[in-house]
Amino acid sequence: QVQLVESGGVSVQAGGSLRLSCAASGYTTGNRYSMGWFRQAPGKEREGVAAIYTRGGGSTYYRDSVKGRFTISQDNAKTTLYLQMNSLKPEDSAMYYCAAAISQWWGSPLSPSAYNRWGQGTQVTVSS
Repeated sequence: QVQLVESGGVSVQAGGSLRLSCAASGYTTGNRYSMGWFRQAPGKEREGVAAIYTRGGGSTYYRDSVKGRFTISQDNAKTTLYLQMNSLKPEDSAMYYCAAAISQWWGSPLSPSAYNRWGQGTQVTVSS
């Protein structure tokens, strides 16, 4: 059974940094097409933040608003996904979710509909 467990979400002040982690288990890496970080603020749709298309040699993708501030990475064993977030802004406040596309792939790396496994989320709050 695929499990994705996020951690690292806390409350920070604007300008601060955080690193989110996602521990992944229950699948073989050969079946994984992509992993990504998504976020959802109250009253808003879930949006893609960053993704690694693992079938594509590890190509990374970022939404425009986080480029240059956030970095997605994974450990050598490819069992943990990270999101390093720097220069945080209040508009980055949201529930952050880790997601994986296992044994299927369609859509774009930053599209929530492309992913079929989700974690429970970790809350990030950035105060001004």
